[in-house]
Amino acid sequence: MGNFSNKKILNSNWGSVCFNDSDCFGKNSRFNNHSRFEHKNPCKSCGSSDSACQCDFKAPARELAVPLNSDCVLVNSVVGSKTVQKVAEATFPFTAFVIPAGSTINNVVVVPNLAGITRNTTIIRDKVVNIGLIQVTISVTFTAPGSTTPVTNTLSTNLPFQEHTDFPGACPEDAVIESPFVVEGIFAQPGVPVIGTTGLVTTDAILVKIVLRTTITVTRQVIVDSHGGICDVNDRRCETSTTPSTNTLPAP
Repeated sequence: MGNFSNKKILNSNWGSVCFNDSDCFGKNSRFNNHSRFEHKNPCKSCGSSDSACQCDFKAPARELAVPLNSDCVLVNSVVGSKTVQKVAEATFPFTAFVIPAGSTINNVVVVPNLAGITRNTTIIRDKVVNIGLIQVTISVTFTAPGSTTPVTNTLSTNLPFQEHTDFPGACPEDAVIESPFVVEGIFAQPGVPVIGTTGLVTTDAILVKIVLRTTITVTRQVIVDSHGGICDVNDRRCETSTTPSTNTLPAP
């Protein structure tokens, strides 16, 4: 791979950064004949106008203990990146808070613990699947039937969340990175129906919902040659069998 002549050693499915500009491999090329990756116009590509940035990074010269036999590099290419919302929610009967049936709910306070989030993320063809739990402390202030004195009971538990995000071009062997979760909204709704301990539907329950935001980035390892041509490390990474696999994720 280190000998680049007029024949293309690496056939790129994604093309070159220089397209078909006649001056692409001349003195204005990103990769000229004097250095593996040295270029005079770091923010300029063939056939495009100058960028406003002026990148002039300098580093001390280094000598490699063993000379490389290739002027290709292995890089992580971004398949896609998007910001998404995930919803964690659960419905709790009054008995979970030791609240007598028929009580009046005065207030519900939900405190999430972002440091206590556990999540399992995997990629299937064109999708990112995410399943996890977020720790919460739920405090409910209520007035029991026949009483005029409010009481507050607290429950520490986990809210489950799951989401699948469309990512066209993503393959199972790609890597996925998720930014830390940010809470966008917290909601509590008393009076929702739930199946009670006797098997009958009752409205003595509270729905708790948390909306989370994160940024998902999918990357893929590719090889870049000295002319900007790109080829995949594994050109069969997106081939799938006819039978979908079952993914058993680790317990939180």
